[in-house]
Amino acid sequence: MRTGRARGFTLMEVMVAVAITALMGTVVAMAFQTGLTAKESVEEDADRYRQVRVAMNRMAREIGSAYVSDRFDLKRFRDQQDRPTNFVGESDRLLFTTFAHQRLYTDVKESDQAVVEYFLEASDDRAAKGRVDLKRRVNPNVDDRMDRGGTTDVLFEGAKKLEFEYWNSEKKEWDDEWDTRRTEQKTILPTRVRMSITAVDETGKEARYSTQARIMLNTELPRY
Repeated sequence: MRTGRARGFTLMEVMVAVAITALMGTVVAMAFQTGLTAKESVEEDADRYRQVRVAMNRMAREIGSAYVSDRFDLKRFRDQQDRPTNFVGESDRLLFTTFAHQRLYTDVKESDQAVVEYFLEASDDRAAKGRVDLKRRVNPNVDDRMDRGGTTDVLFEGAKKLEFEYWNSEKKEWDDEWDTRRTEQKTILPTRVRMSITAVDETGKEARYSTQARIMLNTELPRY
């Protein structure tokens, strides 16, 4: 009795099998790459939101502890313009004294008082040409002029716009500036400050993030 020979794959069948396998590999690789890209995008977005949240939380904490005081050397600071504690707020810039300063070292000669300033400025990073950053200047020496001294750091990278609004409890409306160097505002602060940061979101569009800070000491600390 004769037995038939074992039949193998033809060349065409092998080529089809290889093509199907390659196609499946390509689909899996594309799916993996898409998932990896989505993961990186989500992580970048989450990190961006975290940076915004950290920046705004810090601003809210420091602004909430803002104060002005009449306790200063009258012989040294004769002019109200040069008083070492003031609250000078513009629509896109804020300079004030606060009780929210945190000492980083145990033996450093600093207290909980400091001068803080928020503003937008071109980035110092040469690789980030054209980028504008939200910067924070802090000076723990409150016995000097407010508009000088201290150190400046980046609080948030790539900010497109910075906005401040100040709640006037007498007029029941938001003002776009507040200056305690003026006689009519010498002894009072806004009860609330609304701050907004505009930045580019994950879609490449500008997004606006806002929060408010309630100032606890909104009247001048008197001289005793």
